[in-house]
Amino acid sequence: MRIIVTLFITFEGPEGSGKTTQVGLLSEALIDKGWSVLATREPGGTRIGNAIRNLLLDVDHTEISARAETLLFNAARAQIVDQVIRPALDAGQIVLCDRYADSTLAYQGYGHGQNLDELGMLIHYATAGLTPHLTIYLDVVPEDGLRRKRNADTPEWNRLDAKQLAFHQAVRAGYLQLAAADPKRWLVIDTTQDVMRVHAQILAEVKRRLGKRVEEQL
Repeated sequence: MRIIVTLFITFEGPEGSGKTTQVGLLSEALIDKGWSVLATREPGGTRIGNAIRNLLLDVDHTEISARAETLLFNAARAQIVDQVIRPALDAGQIVLCDRYADSTLAYQGYGHGQNLDELGMLIHYATAGLTPHLTIYLDVVPEDGLRRKRNADTPEWNRLDAKQLAFHQAVRAGYLQLAAADPKRWLVIDTTQDVMRVHAQILAEVKRRLGKRVEEQL
């Protein structure tokens, strides 16, 4: 009997939390073990999504309203779910995504103060109900995260990064509330630790979940 195990893992966190680094490390580790892995990001991951990303994150587009911002993020999300994520899962791949639907709740919900129930309905439509099996939240206080991003070798300082510190603090508080409300799905990791120690914690949890999903098919 051939066992096909799929796992949809998303990475969330404030700016400068190290998501992109950890997605890369996990992808390499899983591929080395023989797993078929697709790593992608939001917004982006498709031609349409990348065009929306450029529009959303341009520092000159300060006039974008909170509602327009929300709709644009979810348009890019619908495209990547339909074109990339769902087909990869159907093909038996492990999918790693740098940001996903919880970013809308954290940034456009807690950050901008929009109604969470309304955002939830929009997210459900954009994702067609596709929920991650595991969401890894990399925690960092906004002051440290923004400083890391400014000092990065290849900084991508964007329109959301440039918002007031209070906005980023609200986003982090929102993430922590989301994680506390659904502890079975979320893994919260303190990123003040060494990068490889963070990776080791992530890899251990992913191995545990993969093992459990294999057992479920036996």
